[in-house]
Amino acid sequence: MLDRRLFLAGLGIAALSGCANTGDVGSSKALAPAKTPAIDPAYLAMYGPLPAEKFPIPAADIAKVDQKFLRTVVADPTGEQPGTIVVNTAERMLYLVRDDGQAVRYGIGIGRAGFAWSGRAQIAWKRPWPTWTPPAEMIEREPELEAWREGMPPGLGNPLGARALYIFQDGADTLYRLHGTMESWSIGHAVSSGCVRLLNQDVIDLYRRVPTPSAILVI
Repeated sequence: MLDRRLFLAGLGIAALSGCANTGDVGSSKALAPAKTPAIDPAYLAMYGPLPAEKFPIPAADIAKVDQKFLRTVVADPTGEQPGTIVVNTAERMLYLVRDDGQAVRYGIGIGRAGFAWSGRAQIAWKRPWPTWTPPAEMIEREPELEAWREGMPPGLGNPLGARALYIFQDGADTLYRLHGTMESWSIGHAVSSGCVRLLNQDVIDLYRRVPTPSAILVI
């Protein structure tokens, strides 16, 4: 069951980065289509449209997301200090540890093999509706990104989405971010160029809960 306090809180929420895929037929009749699991109305509200945002955000298409990746509150599995963000790349989950033995859990998309980063660091700063600037090595791999060498303006089409939280280690920018996305299908998968993506509704929720600086562990 959803933590109803989390649900009510969710309803109240009205740079440089590397973050940028046939059914069988029987002999006499087609197989019946698979049934789509019913979606809890609380989730439909939690991931509903956010028209008051600078760039109004449509409802997330959570029918494309395995429901285990939708935001909820769980017993803290990390053992980390309250306020710590823990990104478990194997689980495709992000945990924000609370001070009551629980954690807010969010489903995430992670970097493709070869682009992943891990370690202990800090969320040094965060930005609403950030500019996205692909690093030189990404432009080298994907020349079509040259147009954004000086930065892509914020908006729904910006790869960083509605919010970005910037990961620094030993005072240096790692170039990795926690950020928003409208690509619901990517949650639970390894698709990005190294950054950790959350649905826009989830990154907005995380953004308001996390002060700077905050500890982050990526495993």
